Amino acid sequence: MSVTVLNHSLIKHKLTNIRKTQTTTKDFYQNVNEIAGLMAYEITRDFPLKPVEIETPICKSVQYELANEVVIVPILRAGLGMVDGIRSMIPTAKVGFIGLYRDEETLEPHEYYAKFPETVKNSIVLLVDPMLATGGSASSAITMLKKRGCKDIRYVGLVAAPEGVRTLQKDHPDVPIYLAALDEKLNENGYIVPGLGDCGDRLFGTR
Repeated sequence: MSVTVLNHSLIKHKLTNIRKTQTTTKDFYQNVNEIAGLMAYEITRDFPLKPVEIETPICKSVQYELANEVVIVPILRAGLGMVDGIRSMIPTAKVGFIGLYRDEETLEPHEYYAKFPETVKNSIVLLVDPMLATGGSASSAITMLKKRGCKDIRYVGLVAAPEGVRTLQKDHPDVPIYLAALDEKLNENGYIVPGLGDCGDRLFGTR
């Protein structure tokens, strides 16, 4: 499975903004969406195309459009912060949702909510979650998508720890990973270092 860390100056600049402690909720949300949009531009580079005959003001012509539908699936709640940015680049994309909670004793993630477009299994699925820490939630979400027949799944995240990347590589070697940054490690509390804190709280102004 490929791991792609997007080497783009604007992505790095905006990622620095959201890492800063003093960044406001408004600016944090805006920068997360803008990073997601920039990532979408790179991630879709190899999406398959199909020829279509159109009519320009001058003549008929064969041009190209996306061959497959795209479905964005955020893991609630932090994943919601990336949806608008991607849809700004792919306005025809549909959106599904996965909600997970973690068992306090076993620490295993469990599904509490799932809703998808009817076409999801035949679409290119972009599973979005800003933080890939242990990888447990993302791995469970991918398993859920596969059980629903999805075959072309791509994970899109902002910041990952090596531990989370290894989990996805082990559990789902067929799923490519796209990241804005690969950080150093997880600390003893399970936070990515240097990371950016709790992305959900910073997106929505909660504590």
